[in-house]
Amino acid sequence: MKVKNFVAAGAVTIIASGAWAECAFENSIPLNSLTADFDAFKAVAASMAECGNFEAELDRDYRFKQPAAFAANPSLYHIGGVSNSPFVPLYDQGTIRPLDDLVAIYGQHLSPNQLIKLDGEIWAIAMMVNVQHLMYRKDILDDLGIAVPTTYDEVLDAAAKIQAAGVVDYPLGGTYMSGWNLAQEFVNIFVGEGGEFFGEGHEPSVNNETGIATLVMMKRLTKFMDPEFLVSDSTYVQKQFQQGKIAIANLWQSRAAAMNNAEDSQVVGMVGMASAPMGAVRPASTIWWDGIVIAKNISDEEADAAFRVALEGLDTETVVAHNDAAVWLIDGFVAGEAAAGAAATAANGAVPYPAGKAMGLMHTALGNIVSDYLTGATSAADTLANVEAAYIAAADEHGLL
Repeated sequence: MKVKNFVAAGAVTIIASGAWAECAFENSIPLNSLTADFDAFKAVAASMAECGNFEAELDRDYRFKQPAAFAANPSLYHIGGVSNSPFVPLYDQGTIRPLDDLVAIYGQHLSPNQLIKLDGEIWAIAMMVNVQHLMYRKDILDDLGIAVPTTYDEVLDAAAKIQAAGVVDYPLGGTYMSGWNLAQEFVNIFVGEGGEFFGEGHEPSVNNETGIATLVMMKRLTKFMDPEFLVSDSTYVQKQFQQGKIAIANLWQSRAAAMNNAEDSQVVGMVGMASAPMGAVRPASTIWWDGIVIAKNISDEEADAAFRVALEGLDTETVVAHNDAAVWLIDGFVAGEAAAGAAATAANGAVPYPAGKAMGLMHTALGNIVSDYLTGATSAADTLANVEAAYIAAADEHGLL
């Protein structure tokens, strides 16, 4: 079998036309998937491709494409890679299917924490957990006598010293791209400070002291980043690290393995992992799970084959071959250096991302409006008032208030 990889419009596609011996069965039904584009999903997609007749599309914009693609009839994809938040619109729209019957036939080996349930039914199979944790240049901090930061105030102090030393282009990196990424950075710090997004009846609760303090901290951090921070997503920050342009970032654990990829990285062995900076209450990070769902608008025969192929990607062989690509929930995982920061973040009290329809609307409002404060267009209080107004309009439309 030939496996082809090519890059087009920011997406990586893996195509398999036949079956490899590593797969437990030979798949005869044409299947495809749409997932995120990071190392763990690349490993899973490659394992699924071994079964044959499978095409995997890995795209960093997958979450924006999935709702319409899965709503089509028939669905444009059989398998979807999701995490806490992108899962919600698929579930709310009824475009994915419950998996209890397939789990009963093929998934008896799955652990309980892999079975993502709502209202008593299984809707997704989790393969890993992911958090944003502190990644830092060990050599730079050691040379400058800087202790590993444990709070964002300490991050700012370290950034000032690194900037004065002139050893990198920018002391800090941040996933501040306008939209989803920027909103997630607000969520991280706000949750770390003990903020609650809603009061009774889904009423918004971000225009307060905690919300203002969150915006102020975000703006202080941007002073040490690439001035183009509003176009900086996870891939952007990963490449900054790999190219030796930054020294510290609160980045997704799923990006950790890329630091030691000798083909792309100039900082192999130089990047350490630690807990996300502590807020007043907990780490400035939220726990996410990543896993797979199966489309509803496909035939039962396709769903059966898709689930079996997906499980081939989520098996022990994949984990053993790519142990450091994720904090896997699959048998065979051994926590290593790349997972140390994620483990510390979880141990320090990080909580799951507060997914749900209301949070999805709040996340969108934050992603669209927070940049106004960072660019100086509005004050912190006015920015948050605009966030709440945008959320209320959307929540009213969806009948949440």
